[in-house]
Amino acid sequence: MVIAIESLVLCLVFTLMVYLVSREPIKSLYNYPPKIQERVKSLVEYEDKIPTQKNKLAVKLGACVLFIIVLSLILRYVNGYTTFPQAFGYGFLLWTVVSLWDAIVLDILWFCHDPHFVFKGTEDMVSDYHDYWFHIKGFFIGETIALAVCTLAGLVVQYVL
Repeated sequence: MVIAIESLVLCLVFTLMVYLVSREPIKSLYNYPPKIQERVKSLVEYEDKIPTQKNKLAVKLGACVLFIIVLSLILRYVNGYTTFPQAFGYGFLLWTVVSLWDAIVLDILWFCHDPHFVFKGTEDMVSDYHDYWFHIKGFFIGETIALAVCTLAGLVVQYVL
């Protein structure tokens, strides 16, 4: 029951974060399939608005550090875990639930079909916007990142908190 409640809360928080970022889709350009990114980068209309790759990396690293801290605190002080195996395993399970929610509900069901996310000048790229495989691959990339993040969270729980 606790896993269901925590998963629901984390999915809702993640959805809120995605919604806030999605209000300006150009900020999340690098979360779009490559062909759409290329087209948007070639459009004069977006010339000065495109985030740099450096910004993308900084944001993702910052998010990982924040997630390690929050996850470690939840695992230790909400769930009471004190060992690496407990913290890593449960943290990885929570990450996987949120990552599945992101891939299926937010990406495939919402992003792929909401005209709000279609950049002006890319309306003809329907098949690229409906590239479900892009989002499924993203899920597996996220799971790889989860191994590192959850390993660090497990170490923080065991040795720091």
